[in-house]
Amino acid sequence: MAYLQVNVVTPDGIAFQHRAKAVTAKTTDGGITIMPNHTPIIVPLAIADLIVTRVTDELAQNHIAVNGGIMEVRDNIVNIIANSAEREKDIDIDRAEVAKERAEKRMAEARDIKNEKEFQRAKISLSKAINRIGVSKNRSN
Repeated sequence: MAYLQVNVVTPDGIAFQHRAKAVTAKTTDGGITIMPNHTPIIVPLAIADLIVTRVTDELAQNHIAVNGGIMEVRDNIVNIIANSAEREKDIDIDRAEVAKERAEKRMAEARDIKNEKEFQRAKISLSKAINRIGVSKNRSN
């Protein structure tokens, strides 16, 4: 049976490595699922949940909060180079909630003073916090 070798790398090093049956990601153009023997492809990733369905007897998935980056698929190897990536089990939910509240406040302040650049920065920070919170909800108990 063919499988994928999945490598998620950030500036801090390897965030995840595993064999998988499938990888589901959100690109800047929409969702994509990679399965073994996929055509070679390089796509930009959006801030979203990366789902890796591991090679096991039962359905085992890892959810990874990816904050943008690039995914390259070639010869059953999926390399994801991300700005940052956190597995669901490693996310500090309290810190993510604080980041969400801080980003919402910064967005409101930027809107009030009509600072579009700061508004967009805060909007990206909010997207990252919401993504981390959503991914953390996939923890196994």
